[in-house]
Amino acid sequence: MNRLSQYPRRFSVLLGAAFLFGVGCSQAGGPTLTAPEALDKARAGEITLIDIRTPIEWRQTGVAPVAHRIDMQDPQGPSGFASKVLAEVGGDKSAPIALICRTGNRSGYMQQELQRQGFTNVYDVSEGMAGGRAGPGWIRRALPVESCTNC
Repeated sequence: MNRLSQYPRRFSVLLGAAFLFGVGCSQAGGPTLTAPEALDKARAGEITLIDIRTPIEWRQTGVAPVAHRIDMQDPQGPSGFASKVLAEVGGDKSAPIALICRTGNRSGYMQQELQRQGFTNVYDVSEGMAGGRAGPGWIRRALPVESCTNC
């Protein structure tokens, strides 16, 4: 076997090792909480839980009784959403906040947006209300929900 034919094999071995061990991959976002952890911390006053779904979604499934509702689809974009979150936590960008959506995708995205805007203590309830890759979700865990008829 000549030297040139060995390079593709070596490269594929190195590439496989990189994927196996996570080399070169960065973990997006920041800290996460399970739905039960978020419920416990919100009840204890340790975090402000914010449901970032839309009013239609709130009406469909209900909302955690400890959650503040702030639709992430603000007309002013992410900065408008961040302003509403900031108002909810009394202007303190270091206040502990947990974001929840339907499956954990949007909450992870908005966690990153808030971090970019200077929030320093933002958690993602990554399994969401309906469940996703991170877990069964708030509803399937039979955690408390309230109907949201005024949404």
